[in-house]
Amino acid sequence: MLVWAQRQKKEWFVKPPNNGCQELARSLNVSPLLTQILTNRGITSYEQGNVFLRPKLTDLIEPDRMPGIQPAVERIKSALKNDEKITIYGDYDVDGITSVSILWQVLKLLGGNVDYYIPHRIDEGYGLNTEAIESLAKSGTNLLITVDCGVTAFESAELANQLGVELIITDHHQIIEQANNKLPHACAIVHPALDKSYPNQDSAGAMVAFKLAWAIANAFTSGARLQPELREFMLSATSLAAMGTIADVVDLRGENRILASYGLKALPESKLFGIQALLETLGLIGQKLDSFHIGFRLAPMLNAAGRMGHARLAVELLTSDSMTRSMQIAEYLKGQNDLRQKCERKIFKEACDIMVKRNMIHPDRKSIVLAGDNWHIGVVGIVASRIVDKYHRPTILLGIPSVKKNDDADNVENVVAQGSARSIPGFCMISGLKACEKHLNTFGGHKMAAGVTIDFSKIEHFAEKFEEYAKQNLEDKDIVSKLEIEAIAPLSNFRLETVKELQMLGPFGEGNPEPVFATKGVRLASPPKRVGVNGDHLQLVISDNTATLRGIGFRFGKYEKKLLECEFFDVAYQPQINNFNGNTNVEFNLVDIHI
Repeated sequence: MLVWAQRQKKEWFVKPPNNGCQELARSLNVSPLLTQILTNRGITSYEQGNVFLRPKLTDLIEPDRMPGIQPAVERIKSALKNDEKITIYGDYDVDGITSVSILWQVLKLLGGNVDYYIPHRIDEGYGLNTEAIESLAKSGTNLLITVDCGVTAFESAELANQLGVELIITDHHQIIEQANNKLPHACAIVHPALDKSYPNQDSAGAMVAFKLAWAIANAFTSGARLQPELREFMLSATSLAAMGTIADVVDLRGENRILASYGLKALPESKLFGIQALLETLGLIGQKLDSFHIGFRLAPMLNAAGRMGHARLAVELLTSDSMTRSMQIAEYLKGQNDLRQKCERKIFKEACDIMVKRNMIHPDRKSIVLAGDNWHIGVVGIVASRIVDKYHRPTILLGIPSVKKNDDADNVENVVAQGSARSIPGFCMISGLKACEKHLNTFGGHKMAAGVTIDFSKIEHFAEKFEEYAKQNLEDKDIVSKLEIEAIAPLSNFRLETVKELQMLGPFGEGNPEPVFATKGVRLASPPKRVGVNGDHLQLVISDNTATLRGIGFRFGKYEKKLLECEFFDVAYQPQINNFNGNTNVEFNLVDIHI
């Protein structure tokens, strides 16, 4: 039926019950349902559970342990002492924006002659580029510090060396060896993967920048505690680093969880004008914030600067010392984000139409590579993620400049398309791109996401080779969308106090997803109701033999008739607390239905 074609059916994987949950629950003084989730995440002892549920900032890894950080600090100390011009070069996404903001502000506090540079997403693309190096050298930059990029920039690093610009690279992306060179030429490289024994191999770029800023602050402190001004800023910087960490979708366990948790708690009280302006513009003043607010409210606004215009504006916002200017920028970014959403919907529809027309959603197909005329380079990554969510295949979307319309063959040869790649669990995108690299101009990123540039004339051949690689490295079971169920439970398990307790598991994200539960054999307690402007969503009340719960299924509107036709069905959902009109009760967010 058409209703089932609207979304790919998910295969449920139910975690087995653990017999040790009761004992762990008693030691931690929490419910067995919560300890079931902890054991599902490999946390089986009191010590592990206590750190996970009650993270402390003092549990962060000391900055001196970050590989490569000592030579970087020494070179920066020298540059500050000699009043050398320092430029911080960052990426245009939230991870890069927050990384630049952290380092720029700590160097400013120490009296540094410091500026920052963000490449234009469309005109320059990702990473450290040679044109920027030449421009910065001419402007008098003595020391160039990259954040969230640079570890694959061999050509640009060599050019910087030739022009007399010393380079410090801080990055977290996958290291790609080039011929006999494992790393680009630099006076220091700060990267967690340089030492495989470093505990947090999944550091975001903002975490690496935060650790470098912390180490610099320590280097200018004589006592055990930071100077008051530096200490206040570093505490504020936890919110910036948390934003970059959550937005970059790194594993939110271990140290990343500690930083994200503390940064989220500090976010509402931040003294940074830019953060205050963001929260006010989004109507979040006074609210308790979680990873959802960063991932789906704050981050899209900051990203809108680089996607629709220039990300330098977002850095100005996060480093501004004027509330008036901060509010102006925040309001502008909100408008840009609205434009981004319209553009995203348009490209997504066009992409889906192309896939249907070309029969690209055939079960035998293992990848999706699409190119569109004038698809906005700043938006194709988001659309690629939506396509992965819908079809569960590695996806690459490319934007082709309008000059392709010229029929001149030579002109077509010179047209370069830019795009973004998104992957699925079990498929390393960087490995796939490396296997097809002779068809690409540039690529970089990590196993789940990457950026690419390619000559227009090579797109079709690249798509064929990438599909061949995907077929060799993916089986049919890999491209089935999977839903992990923490436990099968009756509805009566989700009392208000239990659901409140489950919030201790946040912040949620990669590696620590918001828990999904399932109840089998439920029935409708009353007819479902389609809601929303276009009737896309479904309000429903379900019952089992133990309790009745009200909830909503976003984008489940077309299931209405199917549910009315059946007596019993199974539901997967996330229990949530709804505070409305002074009343507090438990509701559920529908995730999937099996009939």
